[in-house]
Amino acid sequence: MNRIGFVFQSSPHSTTKGREGLDAILAASAYSEDIDIFFIGDGVLQVLENQQPEHILSRDYISGFKMLALYDLEEIFVCQTALSNRGLKPSNLNIEVGVISNQQINEKLVQCAQVMVF
Repeated sequence: MNRIGFVFQSSPHSTTKGREGLDAILAASAYSEDIDIFFIGDGVLQVLENQQPEHILSRDYISGFKMLALYDLEEIFVCQTALSNRGLKPSNLNIEVGVISNQQINEKLVQCAQVMVF
């Protein structure tokens, strides 16, 4: 099966992209385990711990990212530069991720037959 890449580059709760991306991953996981997930730029905020979306009257889909482990999706990566630029560490995130460089992200994306950006 061909590898599918999912890239999150938008901040949470400003649009529906994050929720739609999570839904797409969960749907794709029913057909394939060859899935890579990347959080780059403001997308790293999608998995930031202790969010309180109810204060802005938004639905809490962020906790749904914790379900990725239940679907045996373990190829989850965060851009080191994006974390550093926002003063974050992997311990600030609500899921286990691999922290990799921009170059490593590009190398992994090239291996994906399809890439979906949210």
